[in-house]
Amino acid sequence: MTPDTTLYLDKNENQYGPAPRCLDVLHLMTTNELSSYSRDFVRGVKSRLSERLAFDLQVPESQILLGEGSEDLLKQAIHCYLGRGEKILCSAQSWWYYQALASEVEGETVTYSLKRKKDSFHFDVDEMMALCRKVSPRIVLIASPNNPTGNSFSHGDLHKITDAFRDCIVILDQAYWGFGETVEARMSAMVDACPRLIILRTFSKYYALAGARIGFGVVGKNLGRLSKFAARYLGYSRISEALALAALDSEEYYSSVRNAMLSDRERYYAYIDNLPGYNVFRSDANFVLVNVPFGKIGLLREFLGDRKIQLKFFSEPEFQNCVRITIGTREQNQTVLQAFSEFTSEQ
Repeated sequence: MTPDTTLYLDKNENQYGPAPRCLDVLHLMTTNELSSYSRDFVRGVKSRLSERLAFDLQVPESQILLGEGSEDLLKQAIHCYLGRGEKILCSAQSWWYYQALASEVEGETVTYSLKRKKDSFHFDVDEMMALCRKVSPRIVLIASPNNPTGNSFSHGDLHKITDAFRDCIVILDQAYWGFGETVEARMSAMVDACPRLIILRTFSKYYALAGARIGFGVVGKNLGRLSKFAARYLGYSRISEALALAALDSEEYYSSVRNAMLSDRERYYAYIDNLPGYNVFRSDANFVLVNVPFGKIGLLREFLGDRKIQLKFFSEPEFQNCVRITIGTREQNQTVLQAFSEFTSEQ
């Protein structure tokens, strides 16, 4: 079989791969991890991983949820709390899956718009609050950083939402946590202040374990129903848990990868901003969104396809002239920039 030589930078996977300790875990795996269930519940905890996360994040272990990626936990939260005819509020310029979830339980999606400026997108918290007062949503869903625009929702704005609408459940999807440059509020402080807040994270992006399918959530103390809904009596994948624990023990490796990505993100800004008619939006994630001159998006897609470079092109009208580029390794990023250079020189 001929190997696939396509450069896939369309799904925001971490191209650097997981830490060496994660590979060591696989090499040292025994039949016991494959043939036996976890028995951590005997000690009164969900798992070694939830115990470790509770210690690191300084929250009670009972408020830690585990799932198969943050996608799984997001689905569980919607299915747990959104009823027929109830409303969920989310951004129109976010992951399409958010709106699909509400339909699974016969709920209704109401969208708010992000504000677009020359080189960034922004949440308008006042507009969001006005819409909340108008439609009384059961759930408010916020992605921070947001996919595909890359912008974040501030801690102060989060408090405005949770303070003003205490009956709402607020889901903060932080799947792309780890790639920003700002100091973040501690998760423990956030859920202590907001007892109906759900914060979701994953090991797929920052920790490069997308194939292991493991994510976690931290929930406010008033959301015990979800904790029971998400609990698994027979435990979770012992292999995935061991990989996640190894990743948590490898912060030096991931910090170096993060720094390399931040450097290359700046390279994308500097290069694409100098291309006539193009602009790139500032991002707190491991991707950048690029606006392509009108009439060029189809030509660019064909040009890159001929060179076996797979980026994310959109069918949604909000992004019809945009392409999202996953930040890969230094060599991969250079390949993409070289392709853009060749494409623009031919136009």
